[in-house]
Amino acid sequence: MGDTRPIGVFDSGIGGLTVVHELLKQLPHENIVYFGDTARVPYGSKSPDVVKKYGLQDILFLLGQNVKVVIAACHTVSSVALDELNKVFHLPILGVVEPGVAAAAEATKNKRVGIIGTRGTVGSGTYEKKLAEKDPAITVFPQACPLFVPLAEEGWLDNQVAEDVARIYLEPVRRNNIDTLILGCTHYPLLKDVIRKVLGPDVTIIDSAEETAKLVAKRLRILKMEHNGIEKTKHRFFVSDIPLQFREIGERFLGRNLGNVTRVDILDEISRTASDAVREAAEAGKVI
Repeated sequence: MGDTRPIGVFDSGIGGLTVVHELLKQLPHENIVYFGDTARVPYGSKSPDVVKKYGLQDILFLLGQNVKVVIAACHTVSSVALDELNKVFHLPILGVVEPGVAAAAEATKNKRVGIIGTRGTVGSGTYEKKLAEKDPAITVFPQACPLFVPLAEEGWLDNQVAEDVARIYLEPVRRNNIDTLILGCTHYPLLKDVIRKVLGPDVTIIDSAEETAKLVAKRLRILKMEHNGIEKTKHRFFVSDIPLQFREIGERFLGRNLGNVTRVDILDEISRTASDAVREAAEAGKVI
């Protein structure tokens, strides 16, 4: 049977469901708990200190759900807070940056890699730093694509508007003769087809959600924490605001019924499940 505890996934909103989609494909026996912080979305426009505070609180909430591993399915948290958060907790906390970086470094032949994401992710410089650590010969061409998020959430994935926006955003990186592009936002895999159409077949597209699911599978196998049972899996979805809207858009992201989506007050939940010291630190935003 193995370890039946769920995998915990959090994001500032709904985009992390693309990671859940890949987990369902690659790890069909695993239970999943998802938290979308829809009351405080987006994280990409927040300061690093606020992002760290929110990430700490999100993880504490998931710990209250008895998860065995946490995925920060938010590129902003993965870019600016993951290293510090990993110093706090004893369970594995995985981000979405490292898996995409590793896949891009392996895929590129001409050492010219594009990265698209939110302004917060692109502005952090994390991808440039991580790719340089993998291979100093790689040149990175970053591009913020903020309108991709509302396009994905509206379901405008393959119409003329989506293509026009993609051409405007991607022209600068295309001009730089990249052979590999990292999708540095969890919304962007929904736009993969139009991105591929604009860039052409010679550019390898790295889907960070897909690569993250591969890393989770590998880590669970190494730690002997896999759930290999045949009983029915259970997936639970929590948000901090507007559950009906989350469910409507989320079912489009997952291509399946989400069932009940539960609204929670995250600080109330932390107060209920955490110790006094941990609760006070979470409320103050301190990384303890």
